[in-house]
Amino acid sequence: MGFNCGIVGLPNVGKSTLFNAITSVKADVANYPFCTIDPNFGIVTIPDKRLDLIEKIFKPGKKVPTTIEFVDIAGLVKGANKGEGLGNQFLSHIREVDAIAHVVRCFDDANVVHINGNINPSYDIEVVETELILKDTETVEKKLADTEKKAKSGDKKIRYEADFYAAVREHLFGGRLARYFSFTHDDEKVLMRDLHLLTNKPVMYVCNVHEKDLNNDENKYVHQVREVAAKEGAKVVVISAEVEAEVAELPLEERKEFLESLGLKESGLTKVIHEGYDLLHLLTFFTVNPKEAHAWTIPRGTKAPQAAGTVHTDFEHGFIRAEVIKYSDLARLGSEQAIKDAGLLHVQGKEYTVEDGDIIYFRFNV
Repeated sequence: MGFNCGIVGLPNVGKSTLFNAITSVKADVANYPFCTIDPNFGIVTIPDKRLDLIEKIFKPGKKVPTTIEFVDIAGLVKGANKGEGLGNQFLSHIREVDAIAHVVRCFDDANVVHINGNINPSYDIEVVETELILKDTETVEKKLADTEKKAKSGDKKIRYEADFYAAVREHLFGGRLARYFSFTHDDEKVLMRDLHLLTNKPVMYVCNVHEKDLNNDENKYVHQVREVAAKEGAKVVVISAEVEAEVAELPLEERKEFLESLGLKESGLTKVIHEGYDLLHLLTFFTVNPKEAHAWTIPRGTKAPQAAGTVHTDFEHGFIRAEVIKYSDLARLGSEQAIKDAGLLHVQGKEYTVEDGDIIYFRFNV
């Protein structure tokens, strides 16, 4: 699995249209609020031209790309935490995701109902973030209540944890996202991570625009989203859910030509993947043997033994060395033998930090 991404937003902003397009899992789409009732899950293989070349050169039995899972929940509305709408009850489904894609409507269309009656991206973002904060507050209060009971035993460690949860609650009460909490000690970072708070997750804003605005830098609604994102240090992706739906219906060989006819170099899905990897500080490395060429996703900064562990736990426990081919060398020279002849097969030990595009053969001893 590459990473997983929860899709949130107000009703009728294009969440389900986008979800359908990029996952080919048909969620309900209609021109009325709350047409998504149950959360939808879809796994998408991540296209990678490097894996295609590796397969062509090594000719394994098959290729296995890495993937991304999307979770689409019902639209959130103001007051969701008090039972308004349907989205709040499904927020638990995105508690374990790595990142959140917040879809924001950035187009005018009198034929598509807007839940608040007018297009105002900054306000729409505030509504959704408020509901996420309120859900997080609920989570923290439950944890605090449980910890306070245990703290009566006099255990200093538990008392410390209770004080931390109380501080997080006050932070959320102030209307601030959890990711802006100021830590005083590294132990607090672990406690925060284990809470799985929604507002502590990295966010990318997905601006859903009309097709005509895909190459237009003058969309005033997109500008609003970029202003919000700049303050939060968030990523922004501009897509057209309707165009993505059209792309999804085309045969693979026709998609590139269709995108080029619109002046686009890549699909919205590719943009989301690129920004998601950057947002989460991820990279891809490859393994290849006679049976398969396989792409793997790991955090940047991962050492060779831990990268081996993503392939199989035995590889990490019995790690001896990593034999590394750089993708750029393989693309230039065209074969494993040519790599060896040029002295470019690199033998690395436990302290080697894996780089994006590395093709690695792990030596291990069980």
